[in-house]
Amino acid sequence: MRRFVFSAFLLLAGIVFGVVLSSNFRIVPSGEAVGKQSLSPKPNGVVKSEQAFVTVAKAVTPVVVNISITRRTKTEEKDSSDFPFQGPLRRFFGDKFGRPHDRKGDGSGSGVIIQSDGLIVTNNHVIEDADSIKVLLSDKREFIGTVVGTDPKTDLAVVRINASGLPTIPWGISSRLQVGEYILAVGNPFGLTQTVTMGIVSAVGRANIGLAEYEDFIQTDAAINPGNSGGAMVNIQGELVGINTAIFTRSGGYMGIGFAVPSDMVQSVVGSLVKSGKVVRGWLGVAIQEVTPQIAKGLGLQEAKGALVSEVMAGSPAEKAGFQTGDVILSFNGQAVKDTNQLRHIVAKALAGDHLKVQVIRERKMITLKVIIEVQPKDLFVKRSRSQESERNTSALLGGITVSTLTENLAQELNLEADLKGVVVMTVERGSKSAESGLQRGDLIIEVNRESVDNIDDYEQQISHADKDMPILLLIRRQDRTLFLTVSP
Repeated sequence: MRRFVFSAFLLLAGIVFGVVLSSNFRIVPSGEAVGKQSLSPKPNGVVKSEQAFVTVAKAVTPVVVNISITRRTKTEEKDSSDFPFQGPLRRFFGDKFGRPHDRKGDGSGSGVIIQSDGLIVTNNHVIEDADSIKVLLSDKREFIGTVVGTDPKTDLAVVRINASGLPTIPWGISSRLQVGEYILAVGNPFGLTQTVTMGIVSAVGRANIGLAEYEDFIQTDAAINPGNSGGAMVNIQGELVGINTAIFTRSGGYMGIGFAVPSDMVQSVVGSLVKSGKVVRGWLGVAIQEVTPQIAKGLGLQEAKGALVSEVMAGSPAEKAGFQTGDVILSFNGQAVKDTNQLRHIVAKALAGDHLKVQVIRERKMITLKVIIEVQPKDLFVKRSRSQESERNTSALLGGITVSTLTENLAQELNLEADLKGVVVMTVERGSKSAESGLQRGDLIIEVNRESVDNIDDYEQQISHADKDMPILLLIRRQDRTLFLTVSP
């Protein structure tokens, strides 16, 4: 009897232990699939993020169209050294690096519907020199496109098709984009329509790339390839924040760096093109250059910021307002100026007739100038008025250069205006401080440490008075432009 009770107790204890073990450790009978039970469900945040991308993609893809063109072009051989990335930076559409020849070529790119009545924005290089333009919608309808206007300076163009009731997406504010923010790129790479790729904003305000005259690109790592030109860059809210424009590549395909024109610029350009067929920009009338640490030191500035005026054009708004060579523009119409690219965009957005206040540093003093903006002329080259100068033929040596007073014969030889004054750099010694500073043979030195130089005597006098422990600030004329250089003592 005791044995029976004890055995029953052990059996009951085993059953209880088995139930507890099974419930805690999810033990399943042999042969039953464990895959679905053993995998943890996706975190709620991941599911929401995926759904957000799906929703945006569904809303955006119908708005992006395929643009195909035929054109007769003359491709010209280009030296890759003309571009800052030594060749790997190429536009998406067409090969512009071949040998000169006439050919009739077909090409394709992308575009974005911005108005339901058939208004489409794309890149200028997509439709440039097109004999015919065809626009294919996401629903497979095909239309003939006509050019409303183009702006090569920003590589943007507007095309119209005869349609109505087309889907659109809202504009985003590109100035609010932050590095690290998710974006989607939509286009037709390699003719594969309605392709969506994802990435982040890698950088904003990219300039001096060499693609357009006015650059303020959004950089992204979203996969962008030939055929994506003119396509949409959208944020996670499904707003249009950019028009895909170019890639950095060594192979012709995706390498993780793409560029887009920001929507703020696109809206401004599109508005002008739709209104008048062209873009009207403001004009100040100065040549500007970056303030380097060396130049800042030479000018007595504490920080290397702002835009340095290297030339004031004759008859320009700047000349009328009293701007002078050597002024450093720090504020334009109440907006701080950090570099030359920003100033160019601010001035371009200004309207003709606007009365604006500009703060500049001149001879270490802050002054305010009042300027009336004018329309940017087609030909920005304005000949400078200078007084005649007497001919003299002596030389001086400073930091590895020899110079000579500018004469009429020298001016003709160097293709300079006969009424200029200064001393011409005749030779530059290799490895010298002058060579390192960027001085070249044929440069015309017109100022030394902000003092005018008309001839050799002036030049030698200013050099002899220069502080031996401070860089020497030179204002030079090179071909049709002027710029500042600093030479270490």
